[in-house]
Amino acid sequence: MLSRIAGTLVPVLGRLSVTSEVAGPVAPGSIVAANHSSLADPGVVLAALRRLGTEPVVMATAGLWRVPVLGRVLRTGGHIPVHRGTARAAGALDSAAAALAAGRVVLIYGEGGLPKHRDSRDIEPGAFRTGLARLAAASGAPVVPLGQCGARRLSSGGAAKQLAGFATAPLRRPALHVHLGAPLHLAGDTTEATATARHAVTTAWRTAERHCGGCDQRR
Repeated sequence: MLSRIAGTLVPVLGRLSVTSEVAGPVAPGSIVAANHSSLADPGVVLAALRRLGTEPVVMATAGLWRVPVLGRVLRTGGHIPVHRGTARAAGALDSAAAALAAGRVVLIYGEGGLPKHRDSRDIEPGAFRTGLARLAAASGAPVVPLGQCGARRLSSGGAAKQLAGFATAPLRRPALHVHLGAPLHLAGDTTEATATARHAVTTAWRTAERHCGGCDQRR
């Protein structure tokens, strides 16, 4: 349901384009690792993946499950809450590994949070946490790097600016682009695997930025 909603709503808000280095849907049992730049980018990513025939389960902060309506959609879709900073945080990786073993595609944000700058510029992905590398090692699943550009033109800054951004997006229709790189298997220790994943996602993001015409220059 979440992917269907995103697939309907995002094209109304902006001009979404998608490229992929591998034809067809993401292979079942894969991890999609995306850069996280905006509250809007999960919708952009889900809409793009749906175009490619993939509807993943999403690992997201557990607070979203308390949001009316959205929480119900997340529970119904089998998405995975991450209780950051608590003893329950590790359980999210166990749930993700089970989803992968069942043939689901899991979407994870390696940075584990949003960038701190408040303007609409897109910048390269920040430091990755180790959860992605640990999930890949535990499950043996391939990692598909995903870069997205333009979501900050939909939503960035403080609450008032974000609401204004969503409200005016159908008129502005900013360029949005998502690029999927080739799958890879992370090797080495956790530190090395985390660095490899961040490099691959950054490369995919740079490709998305080029396709988007330099997203930080679009107004």
